[in-house]
Amino acid sequence: MRNPVRRIARTTTTLAAAGVLAGCAYNEDLGRSQFLLVDDAALAGAAEQAWGEALGAGKVSTNRAAIARVERVAKRLIEAAGLGDRPWQYVVFEDPQANAFVLPGGRIGVNTGLLALARTDDQLAAVIGHELAHSVANHAAERYSQTAATQTALQVGQAALGGRMSPQTAQAAAAFGGLGAQLGLLMPFSRRHELEADRLGVDYMARAGYRPGEALELWRTMAREGAGGRPPQFLSTHPSEATRLAELERYLASRGWLEAG
Repeated sequence: MRNPVRRIARTTTTLAAAGVLAGCAYNEDLGRSQFLLVDDAALAGAAEQAWGEALGAGKVSTNRAAIARVERVAKRLIEAAGLGDRPWQYVVFEDPQANAFVLPGGRIGVNTGLLALARTDDQLAAVIGHELAHSVANHAAERYSQTAATQTALQVGQAALGGRMSPQTAQAAAAFGGLGAQLGLLMPFSRRHELEADRLGVDYMARAGYRPGEALELWRTMAREGAGGRPPQFLSTHPSEATRLAELERYLASRGWLEAG
């Protein structure tokens, strides 16, 4: 008897391979090819909606010093990243979580919690540079493309086999296929994105005149603040703190930037 789960996996792999052939683009900043069904421009509408929701749901700070700090640091990094050819919006959110984000279309949000944690502008630059790197690297578009291709492949595979197995087997195969896609493809790529953004981010810091070594201190501080609340690395879309720190330290050493921290 043929194994239906194997057949779904084979169908998924075939369709994914076809998608890669149809949507590969080389990214010079990353030094690798990417699977892109869309680009950041195509995600502009979704980004605008997400920005509107963030503004509506969050409390926007009116602290002039905080806003000026974000704008001062971000502008230098934007130029260093080659993104100065578009208008940018800067918003500080009254939120204790140490977080920041950059959306396609030129929007930067920084939480007050991050501003409190980042003791120096160099450390703030580490986070903003990291988030800008996601934009330069087309990570949002790549993530979207991976998710869309995987979902399509699984749906086609399930439809092709649906009439040849019991409902229980079909349900189990669908669950197995979805879990395999998540753990084997989507999550590892997201971890890869984070490490790539770490490397590009410190490049932008150096170009902008900030001390790249301060990124290591910032991530160490964030690791201490968030200790104990993370899932195992293979079940996470972000690398473990130990992996991130080791990879970043290795990269900083290769560029001679550890002493600059």
